[in-house]
Parts: sequence; structure tokens; C-alpha cells
Amino acid sequence: MRPAQAIPLFGMLLLGAAVVAAGPAPADVPPDAGAPAAAAAGAAPSAAPEVVRARAAPEVVRARAAVAAFAATLQGELKNAIAAGGPVNGIKVCAERAPAIAHEVGTAHGLAIGRTSLKNRNPANTPDAWERAAMSRFEQDRQAGADPATLEAVVHTAIEGRPVTRYMKAIVTQPLCTTCHGATLAPEVEAALRDFYPADAARGFAPGDLRGAFTVTLDR
Repeated sequence: MRPAQAIPLFGMLLLGAAVVAAGPAPADVPPDAGAPAAAAAGAAPSAAPEVVRARAAPEVVRARAAVAAFAATLQGELKNAIAAGGPVNGIKVCAERAPAIAHEVGTAHGLAIGRTSLKNRNPANTPDAWERAAMSRFEQDRQAGADPATLEAVVHTAIEGRPVTRYMKAIVTQPLCTTCHGATLAPEVEAALRDFYPADAARGFAPGDLRGAFTVTLDR
């Protein structure tokens, strides 16, 4: 399986129980080149999601474990980078290390993993149709009072005839995230973002907002 691309997001992982499941997958089509884990795996967009009960299916357990490993590793490196050199150093480390961490975790767990958002920092990681639908539903549920930390999505589909599971886990904006993703940024942070991400749209978030989602594709 090809390695996933990762999107720079400052998000703290909280695993929950609610799962979103999608309906039947469409026929195979060329993947959206901007979709992170799906594009890395060659997946086609899938149908819109609907809320169902969480089930501890083996594929979901594997995906959750990979997300936890990815989040823990990236968060650790980001905290160390910010402590050593401030937010600008954190932006640099996130830009350079997040894709490598995604590849390492994906290889270790035998899947493709990345991050995506409805407001991207890196346009190369634009969500595909199923990812966008899932995150839109996450946001609807959050506005209806659901804890965004509990929101997940899963669909069973096929890529070129190969059965796969696609999984997403919401990322919640934490107070530290607003240093680089908030409505008001320090001048040095603005300058660093212009250098690393000229098309940055990942701003204006407040603590508790849905920042984006982890996205996983794995064989089943």
C-alpha cells in the first residue's frame, strides 16, 4: 500500500464511541489526487454517511490504533519543537515531519493514514467526496450538541476490486491549536505560514471547533 500524505493540523486526539457509516460505494473511478489516505490507496469517493452505533470491528480497531499512534507521535514532536523554538519551529516540524510520521505509522500498521479538513492548510490534502461528506456530518452533529471528540466515520467499499475499509476520526481544536489556527496570529506565525503554506485556509478556529479529521484506508 502506498504511503499516505498527511495534512498539517494541530489537534489533540480523543477516542469516542459514535461511528458514522456510509451507504453503498460508487463504481471505481480515478481517485481525487488531493485526498490524503484515499488518494494514497487509490480509493474512489463514497456515498454520504449516516449515523449508526459503534462496532468494534477488527478494521475499526486497527484504524483507531493507527490514529492513536500517529496523533501521539506527531503531538510529541510538535510539543518538543514548540518548546525548543516557539510556534514557528512547530510549523516547520509539522510541515516536514507529519508526512514522514504518517508513512511510518502506515507502514507499521499496514494501512494508509493522513489528515484532512474542510479548511485545509495544504491544498494537496483536499478531502474527497466521502471525506467531505463525513466531516460535514461531524460538523452538523457538533452543532446539534454532540461531543466532536466522539465522532468517527467508517465505510466498507472496494478499490479496483480489492475490499477496503475507510475510517475517519474527528480532530477537535485545542487551546494550543489556536496559536497557528486561530483568528488572530502573531506576525512571525503569519510569515512562517506564508512561507510553508501560501494557500493556507486553516484559520479562524476556536477551542472546541472541528479542526478536521484523521483518515485511514486499509484492506479487509
